[in-house]
Amino acid sequence: MIEKRQFYINGAWTDPATPNDHNVINPSNEEPCAIISLGGQADTDAAVAAAKAAFPTWMATPPAERIALVEKLKDIYESRSEDMAQAISLEMGAPIAMSRSQQAASGAGHIANFLATAKNFSFAHPHDPNTPGSYILHEPIGVAALITPWNWPMNQVTLKVIAAAVAGCTMVLKPSEESPLSSIVFAEMMDEAGFPAGVFNLVNGDGVGVGSQLSSHPDVDMVSFTGSSRAGKLISKSAADSLKRVSLELGGKGANLIFADADDAAVKRGVLHCMNNSGQSCNAPTRMLVQREIYDKAVETAAAVAQSVKVGPASEDGNHIGPVVNEVQFNKIQDLIQKGIDEGARLVAGGTGRPDGLNRGFYVKPTVFADVNNDMIVAREEIFGPVLSILPFDTEEEGIAIANDTPYGLTDYVQTQDPARAARISRALRAGMVEVNGQSRGAAAPFGGMKQSGNGREGGTWGIEDFIEVKSVSGYDPAA
Repeated sequence: MIEKRQFYINGAWTDPATPNDHNVINPSNEEPCAIISLGGQADTDAAVAAAKAAFPTWMATPPAERIALVEKLKDIYESRSEDMAQAISLEMGAPIAMSRSQQAASGAGHIANFLATAKNFSFAHPHDPNTPGSYILHEPIGVAALITPWNWPMNQVTLKVIAAAVAGCTMVLKPSEESPLSSIVFAEMMDEAGFPAGVFNLVNGDGVGVGSQLSSHPDVDMVSFTGSSRAGKLISKSAADSLKRVSLELGGKGANLIFADADDAAVKRGVLHCMNNSGQSCNAPTRMLVQREIYDKAVETAAAVAQSVKVGPASEDGNHIGPVVNEVQFNKIQDLIQKGIDEGARLVAGGTGRPDGLNRGFYVKPTVFADVNNDMIVAREEIFGPVLSILPFDTEEEGIAIANDTPYGLTDYVQTQDPARAARISRALRAGMVEVNGQSRGAAAPFGGMKQSGNGREGGTWGIEDFIEVKSVSGYDPAA
């Protein structure tokens, strides 16, 4: 049993003010794999105080020195990539091969991308060439509370921590209590890299406790949160009393529009993307909208692909999906699959219950519903499991209307061999991101959504700017 009860506060590993043990459950076998402590108000206050005390010096530290520390962190992260992959696989159930190639690797990728961006980021520049001394200064917002989810732990931790550090913010990280082990490894890396005491702090806890305490804390200047839309609304309300900046990366119900002229691999690509990470991705293409001419064939293909997806323990090597993160999520997904059946959607793959041969662990059958309409619960709610809904459409206009008829607006997808159509639809879709014909977005491209999918952008220049205040100065002499 792993025991990691301490928090990282003011450059040291610190016992909780009041012990509050919490078991971390291995979702592959439902057994406790680690014990952490959940923090309380005293722990939150200590971490925020450390960050507040460190802020003036860290803010005044030249960007080049902040970047140099991130470069040290990058080397350490890469040297401990296997430790990170093992921690993520154990705590949230990502198969170890996937944990190495995607989960842990995403953190290394973001650190490298932020380094490239930071070296070209202009922290001070002239504003108006016709007004001598008119300058724009980009300065850190202050103490940032970083609240991260369990589904892509290092993806989200690095998107927030590295951007905040480069910008000159000090911070308190609260990872999900479901996946805290990877963040503890990350804190060890930050310590080894030599970040000054108080710049980075980690307090484990749940949303009701440490999460709410950070969101309402008078000495926190910004909250950057990734998680559910429901929690994002609560954080926004809590932060409103002190007018904190709130950056939210929330849920999604991505539409994948597949036109009759799509390439032959479009349906398979869409199903596998939906099932990746056991469906636990906010940007998953969970609504497959298929043009009527190819609808029946697409349903047949989607069912066959889903049935070919293997499910197994996270510790086993191979190309399969693992369990979902915990019993609460498992039960929620089972309930939503049953609701789809009850509403009259046609079940063509999967269904309720665990896959054959897996009697323990939070395993979900890769599931596909056909003949879904956009009013059904399975088309409206973010299921966050390996569940795909297929909806038919006739015209381009109808496809766009169905895609946009959702409270979410994170990532949508377009499959067509007509470049003009792809461009038209990309502009018409109300989503923060659109991916065409399976082409991934570029390195350091902004990640974020519209509507109830959030209001911030992470990654690259946009990610750094999320932690920046803009100051306009007249009569400024940069040489002084």
